[in-house]
Amino acid sequence: MSPDAAAPPGRVLLDRAAVRAAVDRLAREIEADFPDGVVLVGVLKGALLFCADLARAIDAVDVLVDFLAISRYAPDSGRVRIVCDVSLDLSGRDVVVVEDLIDTGLTASYLVRYVEALGARRIELCTLLDRPARRILPVAPRYVGAVIDDVFVLGGGLHHRDRYRNLPVVLEVDRAALADPDAPLAWFTDPEERPDPGGTLAPGSEATA
Repeated sequence: MSPDAAAPPGRVLLDRAAVRAAVDRLAREIEADFPDGVVLVGVLKGALLFCADLARAIDAVDVLVDFLAISRYAPDSGRVRIVCDVSLDLSGRDVVVVEDLIDTGLTASYLVRYVEALGARRIELCTLLDRPARRILPVAPRYVGAVIDDVFVLGGGLHHRDRYRNLPVVLEVDRAALADPDAPLAWFTDPEERPDPGGTLAPGSEATA
């Protein structure tokens, strides 16, 4: 059976060109808002690739990059904790918190409060994808790559069981089709968008939401 025949259904929401265009547009917006420079704080693991692309695209102002990571929400309390903290002193700095996806707003709201407590002068949110249909808290990111419907997506840092983060496109996929962890990746509608080799992930590649 060919990889295409065994693959689950899905469609490309953002192709390579659309992702690049979104990153370039956001970089120009951030440059205009922070002429004296900015600190990008990426939220691990999801925002790692997007944050790296964004940092490279910002070339008109000084940019510093740092990262932090939080735990999953505890089912009994709904609380999270910082598991990897920033290493830079953010006191008095202008900070953009970079996410791969904002949906409920719970994580984003927590991170804004956390960075505020570190003494940042100004804090804005930047996300590759915004899914407002799931919003619980009234979070409004200033910088948004694309708004999506209430669908499950992979790529651009988003994952399923820690796979597919490294896809260069954003895909809408059916969760049920991901039951087989070894199923080949061949959801691309355009053969030119398929990663090598043959539309499957390379061995050992890591790619969740």
